[in-house]
Amino acid sequence: MRANYLFTSESVAEGHPDKVCDRISDEIVDLVYREAAKTGVNPWGVRIACETLATTNRVVIAGEVRLPPSLMKKGKDGKDVINPSKFKAAARRAIKDIGYEQDGFHWKKAKIDVLLHSQSADIAQGVDNASDQQGDEGAGDQGIMFGYACKETPDLMPAPIYYSHKILQLLAAARKKGDGDVAKLGPDAKSQVTVRYIDGKPAEVTSIVLSTQHLDESWDSKKVRAVVEPYIREALGDLPIAKDCNWYINPTGKFVIGGPDGDAGLTGRKIIVDTYGGAAPHGGGAFSGKDTTKVDRSAAYAARYLAKNVVAAGLADRCTIQLSYAIGVAQPLSIYVDLHGTGKAVTEDQVEAAIRKNMDLSPTGIRRHLDLNKPIYAKTSAYGHFGRKAGRDGSFSWERTDLVKALKETVKLREAA
Repeated sequence: MRANYLFTSESVAEGHPDKVCDRISDEIVDLVYREAAKTGVNPWGVRIACETLATTNRVVIAGEVRLPPSLMKKGKDGKDVINPSKFKAAARRAIKDIGYEQDGFHWKKAKIDVLLHSQSADIAQGVDNASDQQGDEGAGDQGIMFGYACKETPDLMPAPIYYSHKILQLLAAARKKGDGDVAKLGPDAKSQVTVRYIDGKPAEVTSIVLSTQHLDESWDSKKVRAVVEPYIREALGDLPIAKDCNWYINPTGKFVIGGPDGDAGLTGRKIIVDTYGGAAPHGGGAFSGKDTTKVDRSAAYAARYLAKNVVAAGLADRCTIQLSYAIGVAQPLSIYVDLHGTGKAVTEDQVEAAIRKNMDLSPTGIRRHLDLNKPIYAKTSAYGHFGRKAGRDGSFSWERTDLVKALKETVKLREAA
């Protein structure tokens, strides 16, 4: 591992076209879980894989679902069909909350198509039949998932993505408060932060890139920088800005047309923004729009949870965990741990054994351990799924560090043996 280097990560705001789609898809996931709870339907039976496309005043919601009766209606032939009204309402609420009321993309005026259909019986049997045969649900798909944690920030996240997110979060909060010039910023924005590492630790910021939509057409780059710079400096906090730091604020000049009106959006196109900003591997699967039988989502959450607890336990300064699954098979095919040479008198083999002992990594085990059968996903759709604060509503449960004691004790027992 290099000691001295530059590393860059980017983030995108909730109004970025792809993030609008992630938000709508996760609002649909929450809607299905909420309706299940409201109508007494077992949340363990919820199934949803929802993709969203957004462009100029148009939203298309497509995917596969198993729905509570409250989201169905009788078709002309008397058979149950999906009732699109609640799905459309959820999408409009999301667009309104993000802040889109512009001519080319307006929460009230956009045409919304709902093209959801029943889940494939072949996919369903991989999950449900496996539960009958094995006692646990099978994974909803094959794939590999990664989790990562490091001691660079208070939330055990890599510094470049942590600060890129923070800049946009502060700007979004200020924009929505509606005070002064910052209220004239639009919902669409991207940030990028380059951090210089010295002796393997974040030392200073060497470049800052921010492109943000603005509603006042008279603004130029200089004006935008005057508005946003205080928030950028606040976000960076104690991390120094280099004296020769390069600032690129709205480098193209004007940015008035934003969101899906300026660029089409799709669910699942910002997976590096959603995770570790490129500082750790990614298995390739997106999170938003999926219930947690899909290990793309739940196992990635579990891997982050475990990696964070390993670092929080003081077993290592950095930890990468890989999990792999086969469709219809409950337990992971493999667990891989890399401590990047930072282990504290502990080996990767010992950590792998401690993980297996302390957490059931079947989809059922993950959903139960992290309490994932809840409408908690809309808030994950912007500013990263990791490095967030665990909420009282059960959101971001994978950010808890409640496995620290158990991991320490397990490693000590193995050492004694």
